[in-house]
Amino acid sequence: MEARAVKKYIKSSPRKMRLVVDLIRNKRVDEAIAILKFSKRKTSKVIENTLLSAYSNLINKLDTGRIAQNEVLIKEAFVDGGPVLKRLLPAPQGRAFRIRKRTSHLTLVVETLMNEEEQAPTSPATGGEVTADEENETKN
Repeated sequence: MEARAVKKYIKSSPRKMRLVVDLIRNKRVDEAIAILKFSKRKTSKVIENTLLSAYSNLINKLDTGRIAQNEVLIKEAFVDGGPVLKRLLPAPQGRAFRIRKRTSHLTLVVETLMNEEEQAPTSPATGGEVTADEENETKN
């Protein structure tokens, strides 16, 4: 099972946010939160809140109730560019320099870690579980 959280219009450039997001991609949630707590970057707090939101969304999606943070993996984490605020800064001799204030959109997708028993191979034709007869036919 997976869940996602999206935070839009973050007042930080995508390039700076990607540096932090790259640290937590494909890690467990508890490990990622520990990394973000000790990061000196300003964007780590925003990423941490979004990660906790995705984790909470996953808990709400599951009917079984609470699931431990060490059993949840960050499947996808990416940052897209948002709208850019364009400003002008006066420069010498009547010129103007352009200032670009960038924004970001953050998307985090988390999923539960599955046990080997839960991952049963499926037959492409029937969409169900593979029987022993079907498995022997594919080997021949």
